[in-house]
Amino acid sequence: MNFNSLAFLIFLPVVLVAWRLIPPKYRWAELLLASYVFYAWFNALLLIPILAITCISYLSARSMAAAETRGKKKALLAVTLIVCLGTLFVFKYLDFVVGLGYSIARLLGGDKVFSGFNIILPMGISFYTFQTLSYVIDVYRGTVPPEKHYGYYSLFVVFFPQLVAGPIERPQNLIPQLRDAKNPCAEDISRGIRKLAIGFAKKVAVADFVGRFVDHAFGSAGSGGVAYAVATALFAVQIYCDFSGYTDIAVGSARLMGIKLSENFDSPYRSASIREFWRRWHISLSSWLSDYLYKPLGGSRKGLARQCLNIFIVFLCSGLWHGASLNFAVWGLLHGGFMIVNTLYGAIKKKHKGLQKASGNIAYRIAAHALTLFAVWFAWIFFRAGSLGDAAHIVTDIFTLSPAAGGSWLSGLGMTAGEIPVLAAVLVLLVAIERLPVIDVNALPVKTKTYGGAILAYFAVIGIIAVMWLYALNSGGVGGFIYFRF
Repeated sequence: MNFNSLAFLIFLPVVLVAWRLIPPKYRWAELLLASYVFYAWFNALLLIPILAITCISYLSARSMAAAETRGKKKALLAVTLIVCLGTLFVFKYLDFVVGLGYSIARLLGGDKVFSGFNIILPMGISFYTFQTLSYVIDVYRGTVPPEKHYGYYSLFVVFFPQLVAGPIERPQNLIPQLRDAKNPCAEDISRGIRKLAIGFAKKVAVADFVGRFVDHAFGSAGSGGVAYAVATALFAVQIYCDFSGYTDIAVGSARLMGIKLSENFDSPYRSASIREFWRRWHISLSSWLSDYLYKPLGGSRKGLARQCLNIFIVFLCSGLWHGASLNFAVWGLLHGGFMIVNTLYGAIKKKHKGLQKASGNIAYRIAAHALTLFAVWFAWIFFRAGSLGDAAHIVTDIFTLSPAAGGSWLSGLGMTAGEIPVLAAVLVLLVAIERLPVIDVNALPVKTKTYGGAILAYFAVIGIIAVMWLYALNSGGVGGFIYFRF
């Protein structure tokens, strides 16, 4: 079920009202059922892998707790990793690996062409696989106890707000909240409504609007260098509003039940270095890769050369996590290269007081910010392009300023002159909605602090969102969330 669908606008209020009416000790069951319905809305058969991974990881963690030797724990961990990552591999990477093998065979003289297995990719499999692995690894390390209640653990895996596109939650943050099932306070309701409003505005009013021009430019071989450059910049806006908009809706939906999910974004385009960018972008994935891959590989503890190798591995995995194609691998390696340069510069900077002093200069900060934005912008070309060949064509057109086939960069974007002020207004709206203040519930009249008053306010917001959604539907349609593919 898409967040920006009419079905979800009906589904969420029904779930919230039912959750409020059910006694707290049974709320987990209502949420678990709702989460399975939410996921089965896409394709009921896709429940099979998520149910299998849930069961295996639960039994593995319980068995680890009962294991008498470290060897048995390691064996159980290995089996779980093989099963969970193997399932991810089959659904997400098998086509890519076999197809790559056939391509190499053809280069060596073979004549067979691989047509694909036509495997349906389960929505959010990368997210819920990583979430279950964090639980199993933490139980193995002894940092969290195994969850004995199968229902609570199942809900941890499939909790519908963050199931399909994160944030990737840690068990110590989410499971206790699901078990507690307390009523939301006035601040929870206020912040939840705010997050929902921001998330829907980002998706419907910004991401879907600019996405029309991005799709037109990247879908044509003759858009021209200027159009491609502008479209890439607009894609940076689109993917941020699309993904962070999803996270805002997820956080807001959970907050209306008194559950606090992790923030996944922190104004990433304000960053003045690639390292800072990855502390602000997709925070839950960055921290997951740091805790479960980078640090186990040795992190920065084994010298600068080994640190750079570890960075290379982590960002290659990050790229392939996003998709089974060479352009995602290149996107990851580009960011890995940028991060290695950032790391080497940091090592040099520690030894030179002049560089340390210059870093406090405003001009230095502006230059660093501009360079970071350029690096991120350039890498987005490979993320958005359909293939490496398409990406190479786009990069060539941008840096040679090739003319558009239609004669104008506006035609390359599928944009009219009259839409330029609308685009400017949309970008101003983005800046404004991100600064939407939090309502101080303590300053409100007592009557508005009741749950009933909050429900009425929530339905008012839902009504406004519905109007926005219908407008978007009539003006070109609403798009699915980009990260649903991962």
